[in-house]
Amino acid sequence: MTSTLPGGTFTLFDDVVVPRFGYGAMQLAGPLVLGPPADPAQAVRVLREAVALGITHVDTADAYGPHVTNRLIRQALHPYDGAVHVVTKVGSLRDDDGGWPPARSPDQLREAVRSNLDTLGLDVLDVVNLRVGGPTGPEDGSLEEAFTALAELQQAGLVRHLGVSNVTSEQIAEARALAPVVCVQNAYNLAHRADDHLVDELADAGIAYVPFFPLGGFSPLQAGALTTVASRLRSTPMGVALAWLLHRSPNILLIPGTSSVEHLRENVAQAGVSLSATDLAELDGIAGV
Repeated sequence: MTSTLPGGTFTLFDDVVVPRFGYGAMQLAGPLVLGPPADPAQAVRVLREAVALGITHVDTADAYGPHVTNRLIRQALHPYDGAVHVVTKVGSLRDDDGGWPPARSPDQLREAVRSNLDTLGLDVLDVVNLRVGGPTGPEDGSLEEAFTALAELQQAGLVRHLGVSNVTSEQIAEARALAPVVCVQNAYNLAHRADDHLVDELADAGIAYVPFFPLGGFSPLQAGALTTVASRLRSTPMGVALAWLLHRSPNILLIPGTSSVEHLRENVAQAGVSLSATDLAELDGIAGV
């Protein structure tokens, strides 16, 4: 594997150091994250290329497909190189309409962990994130029962480490009082920065922050402003948005997804674009556009 990924590295847990540029497998499933991809062989090539580029943090969920991305990961990467760390999430299912109904009872979480182990071909999962909240973002409420169930699976040796996703700062504090938390996954990008304080708080605690939707929810004006900066830097809007996230805080880990080998290589190359103080000031202003 090469070591040319942008952003340097981060100690995710124990003595495990991962590049800050990872890969999210969600887009390997079919449309609306349902069913298989049109070209499963291409999906396998993308996963193998990610590892060849030096990516060792692969994010997935058994609900993607469902079961599709996990089985593709197993086909492409099993038996796993010791350097590859698969991070999965539990807490929701798929329904016939493409929805994501919650599934956070202890029995449902135990079944979800068993299903992830089976579809990935693993005896123990490196990291399991508990996804809470709803389709529009975090929602207030206790996660004690659900997180305790995952902590019990950790104690049983089926899970090494735990994280949370789509959560409030109060829920993170509640989870940390029950068991160590190694990562938090929330929606965050240069235009939507409600978690600014949380990113810094987690950095101080040595906890990874993993943003999803790095280009999600941009207004036309915000997208236009980003495109202007990207054009000046001879980069792409996605590349500049990823580069900004890498600059934002050393605990931010990226998991951009793609179903194309070419797009994967482009994301890696463009996320390494150099941002000057002027660039950063202009990008910071996008949130207020």
